Amino acid sequence: MKRFADLSEQEILALAISNEDEDSRIYRGFAEGLREAFPASAKVFDEMADEEVRHRSMLFDMYRSKFGEYLPLIRRQDVKGFIHHSKPLWLMRPLGLDEVRKFAENMEFEAERFYRKATETTRDVSVRKLLTELAEIEAEHENLAHKLGQTILTKDARAKEDETQRRMFLLQYVQPGLIGLMDGSVSTLAPVFAAAFATHSTWETFLVGMAASVGAGISMGFAEALSDDGSLTGRGTPWIRGTVCGLMTTIGGVGHTLPYLIPDFWAATILAIIVVAIELAAISWIRYRYMDTPFLSAAFQIVVGGTLVFIAGIVIGSS
Repeated sequence: MKRFADLSEQEILALAISNEDEDSRIYRGFAEGLREAFPASAKVFDEMADEEVRHRSMLFDMYRSKFGEYLPLIRRQDVKGFIHHSKPLWLMRPLGLDEVRKFAENMEFEAERFYRKATETTRDVSVRKLLTELAEIEAEHENLAHKLGQTILTKDARAKEDETQRRMFLLQYVQPGLIGLMDGSVSTLAPVFAAAFATHSTWETFLVGMAASVGAGISMGFAEALSDDGSLTGRGTPWIRGTVCGLMTTIGGVGHTLPYLIPDFWAATILAIIVVAIELAAISWIRYRYMDTPFLSAAFQIVVGGTLVFIAGIVIGSS
């Protein structure tokens, strides 16, 4: 890798051309990734991509007048000091709107810094003038995005995109997490309390509870991941949904299993019952908050189901 200070004026211009070309393609990638779910924001990134193309044309015209047609290949990764992105966000699907906007802001900041630094190392007056002009343009890109947002991202368009983003968050994270938490909290009640009242051994109950929780987590994780690939339902990447569902299933079962680390059987059991009540209340609140289910209705459904499973475990364990 070359140091920036060692670059010639020809290499600086070539690097600037390469940067503008890459940035325009990144913005175009953002636009394509957002177009289906966030069409107004996609149009903003289309406009920003067109702006980068215009910058490239300005730079290449200057380069050609100074150095001719040959354009050496020099890129960000060939020069020390640039931010090296750990993942190509513009290729990811589905794209998160907030993450994309933050990424774009960092790109514009880096571009401005590059042009400011480049003006310090160039001696040609016309080149320095162009680089200074581009630095000012990059500094104003936040205002450009704001102006574009005012004309393209109208209040109604932004509200629609915010609702789409909320719905995607529900489908990709809340729904699989809630399914896992419900399954882990309710389905493990029977084996845990059956083991407790059958053995009156807190350690053996703990082992049964951990086995049931981890096993249920693995099973639910694979079931959720294999249920669909998200291409038609918009539910996102299967492995993310499977991971969320599996982890929440395990957490739901581990919650009322951990009290059985207490040696005293009745103290552990009473604490486990309290934890179960908290888990069922939390599930009811999540359904009320995110799934538009009336709280009393959600609580009734969860409490009745959980109570029946809990009683079944105690009856089976005591028989």
